[in-house]
Amino acid sequence: MSDAGALLGKQIEVQLSGEKTFKGILTDLGMDILVLYNGEHFLYFPMLQVHRFNLSEEIDSEIEYPLYSPMMEDMGSISYRKTLMNAKGMFSEIHVAGHIPLHGYITNVFNDYFAFYSPVYKTMYISLHHLKWLSPHNQGNIPYALSKECFPVNPSAVPMVRSLGEQLKKYAGKLVVLDGGEDPMKIGVLKTAANNLVELTTASGNQVFFKLAHIKSVYMP
Repeated sequence: MSDAGALLGKQIEVQLSGEKTFKGILTDLGMDILVLYNGEHFLYFPMLQVHRFNLSEEIDSEIEYPLYSPMMEDMGSISYRKTLMNAKGMFSEIHVAGHIPLHGYITNVFNDYFAFYSPVYKTMYISLHHLKWLSPHNQGNIPYALSKECFPVNPSAVPMVRSLGEQLKKYAGKLVVLDGGEDPMKIGVLKTAANNLVELTTASGNQVFFKLAHIKSVYMP
């Protein structure tokens, strides 16, 4: 590990791409992931999203070193992929670039995306390159305080493959929502997914193409 390891156990500031800044105790650090405890929650930041981190100039006396970690026991050296695998089945909050928080469960982890089950959006596909951060809830918590009987995790009935591009091909002819649908041009019928491009037909009948690498999330309403 580089000299950055000297910051373990100390209060730091983390700035993500887009200049959003977080403060807390650095509890773990890997080649491709950083773990921050802000006094209430553990936040797992993929290094892809970290612009910089540094020792805090002002110490928050209310943030104490955590006595436990919600999911990192027995993991050995930490990594982004291990974190996602270890979070499978654990009620978590995730943030994706440009998105409001999403609450639910990671169900599968693949080469360049993971499947996330949300009680609101059902099965979603999240690009590994665009996850901003992951924060697991306390064990035993259930989304929206629903009972277990009211909240079965129902993974997609569509068989999953290793890459997001190949997975999207299975939804040709179906209505899809890209990146949360904040842009109406990202809602439409999926025509093709090939050559690193995704083609949609929008509500007005227009053809629009998106570069696969820039797609952050996908779900089928």
